[in-house]
Amino acid sequence: MTAKGARVLIIDDETPIRRLLKVALKAHGYEVAEAVSGLQGVQQAALLHPDLVILDLGLPDLDGLEVVKRLREWSRVPIIILSVREQEDDKIKALDAGADDYVTKPFGMGELLARMRAALRHAAQNGDEPVLTVGGLTVDLARRLVTVDGREIKLTPTEYELLKNLALNAGRVMTHRQLLRTIWGPGYQEETHYLRVYIGQLRRKIETDPTRPRYIITEPGVGYRLVGGE
Repeated sequence: MTAKGARVLIIDDETPIRRLLKVALKAHGYEVAEAVSGLQGVQQAALLHPDLVILDLGLPDLDGLEVVKRLREWSRVPIIILSVREQEDDKIKALDAGADDYVTKPFGMGELLARMRAALRHAAQNGDEPVLTVGGLTVDLARRLVTVDGREIKLTPTEYELLKNLALNAGRVMTHRQLLRTIWGPGYQEETHYLRVYIGQLRRKIETDPTRPRYIITEPGVGYRLVGGE
């Protein structure tokens, strides 16, 4: 799914924000629908089947986290949180509940549009895709082969599983808990030092300069995001 023609549902009770988003998104080729409350947003999502949802957490009826949980009961539509809540705990709760990304108000339209494109690309990927490509990084799932700019990278089994999980969710923030649960199991969700060690090892192998990573980006206090290395 590309931007052109993609349908975006904005769930926000602030009229100026909805108006700003509607004008900007339509100018970039998106179709736009609006909802002013959590319940209306859930109903609109069921009726319209949008390609992406932009959701405010501070709604007048349902908390935005509850909206995420209700949508995730039946839909995998990408959800980007747009909220004034900037505490790390709020971001972690939203992402763990099933949101795909989190942008803090006030926001730059360029950043939001880039996050939207990444979320739509991820949603469009076939889960059975044999080769994942993120910039110059390639993960061949069938062959368990990783290359950077055509150069093969030797990884341990755990390093490979961690990179594969990041690549399958490229452009999306993966929280510490999500990665720990997926790679090491539910009993390791608080062992963030495991992640720091293995992320450090991965960066030394795939980054030109591990101290200034281009691929594995840290989201402070929240988790990690795999990007295209530009």
